[in-house]
Formats: sequence, structure tokens, C-alpha cells
Amino acid sequence: MSVDYSRIIEIWRNAPNRKEMKGADLVAEGANPICGDRIKIFLKIRGGKITDASFTGEGCAISIASASLLADYAKGKALEEVRKLDKEKVMELLEMDLSRNPSRLKCALLPLAALKKG
Repeated sequence: MSVDYSRIIEIWRNAPNRKEMKGADLVAEGANPICGDRIKIFLKIRGGKITDASFTGEGCAISIASASLLADYAKGKALEEVRKLDKEKVMELLEMDLSRNPSRLKCALLPLAALKKG
């Protein structure tokens, strides 16, 4: 898996799913106190399916890009399907392998941890 940092930086700068959602059916938060990243996930759910997803928060480029990509991926999926996501899927969405960089991996997985907490 090749690494395209420019893609991550672009998503970080212009995260299309970065907005607070009024009337969300599920709101879940996650934080990494070591680096200061904080993510809040918002989902609208109808009939067991995620009809809309967004996030707010502050963090590094990887955590913000991960949150935006995860929100985009979740739209239209069954809630149970999204709850079964794992780190491999997050790496696939990011198009980068962070398995050898544990601190960056924590950043990438923060939005997923928040989602699963909700």
C-alpha cells in the first residue's frame, strides 16, 4: 500500500464531513490524552441504517482524515456492519499502513473507537 500524504493533508484541510449534526440519533466521543486529539461522531439512523454521518473535533491530519473517511464510508451502511469495522478497514480507507507506527495508528483509529463506543 503506497502512502499518499498529500491526499491525507487535503482531506484534513477540507474535511467534507466535518460539521456538527443537529438531531443526531447517536453521538459518540473519543479522545487521545497523550496527543490531544478529540473526535465527536454524529450519526442519523433510520431502520438500522446510517443515513448521515459527520464529525467535529481537533487533531492531527491522520485523525481528522480518518474521521472524515469513516463518516463517508458509514453513510448507507447498516449500523451493525459499521460497528464491526476494524483497523484493516481504516488503513484501507486511509490508503496507508500505520502498523509499524503505533502512535500514528492510535490517531487513525480514534474515530473508529469513538464510533464503537457509541
